[in-house]
Amino acid sequence: MTNSHEAGARPGRPLLWLPVQTAVVVALGLLVTGPLAHRWPLSAEDGVNRVLAARRTPFATALTDGASLLASTESVIVLTLVCTAVLLLVPHAPRWREAAFLAVAVAAQSAVFLLVTLVVNRERPDVPHLDPAPPTSSFPSGHVGASVALFGGLAVLASRRLHGVRRHLVTGLLLAIPLLVAFSRVYRGMHHTSDVVAGLLNGACTLALVAAALLPRPAEEAAPPAPFAHSTRRAVVVRHPRACGDGTAARVRTLLRDHGYAEQRWTETTAGDPSGALASCLGGIHPELVVVCGGDGTVRACADVVAGTGIPLAIVPCGTGNLLARNLRLPTDPVAALREALRGQAVGLDVGRIRGDGIAPTRFAVMAGAGFDAAMVRDASARLKERLGWAAYVVSAVRHLGDARMRLSIRLDGGAPLERRARMVVIGNVGTLQGGLPLLPEARPDSGRLEVVLLDPRGVTGWLAAAGYLASRAPGGRRQRASGAGTAGTAGTRSLAHGSLEYFDAARIDLRFARPQPRELDGDVFPAGTRLTAEVEPGALRVWLPAPAEADAPARAGIPARAGVPARAGALAGADAPAGAVPPAPEDIPTRAGTPARSDVPARAGGEGGGHGHRDARTAAQ
Repeated sequence: MTNSHEAGARPGRPLLWLPVQTAVVVALGLLVTGPLAHRWPLSAEDGVNRVLAARRTPFATALTDGASLLASTESVIVLTLVCTAVLLLVPHAPRWREAAFLAVAVAAQSAVFLLVTLVVNRERPDVPHLDPAPPTSSFPSGHVGASVALFGGLAVLASRRLHGVRRHLVTGLLLAIPLLVAFSRVYRGMHHTSDVVAGLLNGACTLALVAAALLPRPAEEAAPPAPFAHSTRRAVVVRHPRACGDGTAARVRTLLRDHGYAEQRWTETTAGDPSGALASCLGGIHPELVVVCGGDGTVRACADVVAGTGIPLAIVPCGTGNLLARNLRLPTDPVAALREALRGQAVGLDVGRIRGDGIAPTRFAVMAGAGFDAAMVRDASARLKERLGWAAYVVSAVRHLGDARMRLSIRLDGGAPLERRARMVVIGNVGTLQGGLPLLPEARPDSGRLEVVLLDPRGVTGWLAAAGYLASRAPGGRRQRASGAGTAGTAGTRSLAHGSLEYFDAARIDLRFARPQPRELDGDVFPAGTRLTAEVEPGALRVWLPAPAEADAPARAGIPARAGVPARAGALAGADAPAGAVPPAPEDIPTRAGTPARSDVPARAGGEGGGHGHRDARTAAQ
């Protein structure tokens, strides 16, 4: 499916044709029951019903009974609700647009049917009826129209998602159901032939209009001709085998080929190597692009390898949370995210580098946390994550609401340590969680800083204050004045929501815990420990992002204006940067297998010890 990023480009104007469709069906009904009633072929319809009634068999009666029951009002409503729920709860990528398409198609067809029966009044065939006759006109067939809207809608979705023999088999079976229902209604004496034909047309026209209004056009699904289509470019694709199914992988392969990446090397992640041996792949073919098909953990592992190499990364979000993709406002559909990104440009983004006892130096692109946050990630059920997606973390979080507070000290940019108690600490390169919840509202992946939040709610009142404050900052939330706002003795520190939330920002953060605490990086659990040190690496990771909005185009912003990613003129690795250019990166980025060391990488701007002034100076300098 596509997300709101694409929705604005597809207004629902085709739905305005539904009244016209209703008028046309009404006109057909009045002709069928009026001047054309005694003309051929309508004059022969009663004979068809009588022949079928005379030749009924137990097998055909049982078969048509099942088909008629399948298309009954109750069955269609239940099946529509079930299919819609499945589309919304599908792991990794809920299909909001497709779920809306199916629900609206069924509802719109029913509305047209009811309006027509208010005007057209046609008696049912004069043969024994095998079903109770509803108090509506025989024209058009409501059962047939509903079956076309439901099963035809499912066939449309299947044709867009499946490939090969499976696509033809599934769509063929789904499309056969309305035809079986149409035959059943005539066989059982409930409708004339023209009634079921009108039902088929009503359902098909409704499907076409709703699909045109709510689903992407085929042209939007296909990749546009690329300016480098005649060149041969190399790409390494890292695939999480469970998160990225065969169908998605096939579409990614085709999309990359259409964009000129004819030479592709695919590698799969394992439990022991979440980057899929990416380092050795880079040394083997020297690619122009690395594509990551997986969740935040897979993206983190691959970003740790490619950061500082100048090789751009493209994200195909297939994980449970996909927080980095959400913060960068990529479409939630995996292939759509890749397609939109390849239409844009490579942009330099910050990453965080973290180390601690039991954690070798590694990078993260989203967030690192300890305490409640890490325990929630650690104890989330794998089975629930497959079934519920990120909602599984909510279930896990409830189990840890009563966990004891931890004692810690925090040192910012080498300053004096600050002693605190908290339930969790989160260091963020980006700040928005699922559902648009802004845990770290000041975190930006091009700021040259990391944001830190300490969560320390006291009792039910504290939890409600923290939740209310964060919810008010979410998109569409009603902003509330932060209770207890003030400083905590350090520049850049903010204490909010009656002290339940305390924020800091720095280029380097040192954390010490009185007792070992569970820790996580971008959704991956690491061993419990007592130390964490995080540093920002400004612009070290090049990521393909969709082109800026048209309103931002004159500014030539290196990063499109999107949630958590401000537009910046002259940002790192902007549109004018040559292909393969290496963005500014810190001198101390570790050299990896297959990645040559660079002596010409400029030193990180700002160094340690800067506050918000560092951010302003850095932005102005660029």
